[in-house]
Amino acid sequence: MDNSDENSVQFHGDEEIIEVIDLNETEQNPDDLADEFEDVDVGETEDGDDKQEDWDTDDEMEQEKEQDDSELTFSKHTGSVFCVSLDPATNSLAVTGGEDDKAYVWRVSDGEVLFECTGHKDSVTSVLFSHDSSLVATGDMSGLIKVWKVETKQEVWSFEVGDLEWMEWHPCAPVLLAGMADGNVWMWKIPGGDCKTLQGPGCQSTSGKVLPDGKRAVVGYEDGNVRLWDLKQGNATHVIKGHDGHQGALTCLACNKDGSLVLTGSVDGRAKLINTATGKVLGVFSVDGGKASQEDAEETNSVESVGFCNVLPLIAVAYLYGTLAIYDLSSQVLRHKCQHQAGIVKLQWEESSSVVSTCCLDGAVRLWDARSGTMVSEYRGHQAEILDFTLNREASMAVTASGDHQAKVFCLQRPDR
Repeated sequence: MDNSDENSVQFHGDEEIIEVIDLNETEQNPDDLADEFEDVDVGETEDGDDKQEDWDTDDEMEQEKEQDDSELTFSKHTGSVFCVSLDPATNSLAVTGGEDDKAYVWRVSDGEVLFECTGHKDSVTSVLFSHDSSLVATGDMSGLIKVWKVETKQEVWSFEVGDLEWMEWHPCAPVLLAGMADGNVWMWKIPGGDCKTLQGPGCQSTSGKVLPDGKRAVVGYEDGNVRLWDLKQGNATHVIKGHDGHQGALTCLACNKDGSLVLTGSVDGRAKLINTATGKVLGVFSVDGGKASQEDAEETNSVESVGFCNVLPLIAVAYLYGTLAIYDLSSQVLRHKCQHQAGIVKLQWEESSSVVSTCCLDGAVRLWDARSGTMVSEYRGHQAEILDFTLNREASMAVTASGDHQAKVFCLQRPDR
């Protein structure tokens, strides 16, 4: 990777941030574009008016609308589908939750429903298989959480809490964590129900993740603070706040493979790299200088999703305004800005390559090569925004959840496969 001054600006100091500008050769300046358009016939009509039809004909728009690259469409939901999860053991089962107060466990091969997760009273916004795929948890906005045994298709546990913000299974035990609007994080052994509470700061717990060692969790809050928790002791080992914290609510979290680093994203337009052993902020990333203050956080380019590459020292940060930024982890230099046509909802790195996938508000899934910053492929089929998606282990399949009331299975083909 080129660290020359021509295409990167180095960070200076631990906490001073300067905007990093990507001068990737693939980007064109306005003069280049103007030169290209000089030779383009824009199809003026006889009276001199340019018609929109000369750019996008009705036939072309209809063709784009009807394009469906998916292998299978799951259509049981009668409202927006908010969330999707694949079973980690075999990647053969999906669970989806939606606006219709329902969740379904179904086979990705043929769309057949194994069972419906009944009894929810509000939109199902969290669905997750346990680490060994034996259990599936479903949670709705009212705070009703249910756990089902996949083998028997029976509900084995339920609990009602306050407004639910997020849910996460322990990586190697039947322990479920859930973050609440009041800031508390609940932790239960399933199905026994033994419970522990991680006391919050009195503001919303917006995101959380159990670290790979299974002993610690990182939790983000509405006030911009981040807490690292010792799950056994039930106490916070580090609190990242003030100048080190975010200037707005956290939106997303990710950790690297060994859990030594955590990446946080916020509505303040920044992503922060944190050492989980020391609680120190190692880097701050922003595509627009991160000039947000608490007051204007709503107008800033919110970070929607973050992630670490497993095979190269790269991280990805996805923004509400459609930019996917690829940074070099070692030098903290911006490598590529991959621009999307609409806001990015979520990103996911492939397990064993440098390809990162995104789902967007324009209803498309895109695969990007992080080494070059180029788009590898694009998949369409939804008639509304994609609200969640997940990849299987081999990254040969994506399962999406959309506002068009459908979930879809896409077969991801790449030349090197």
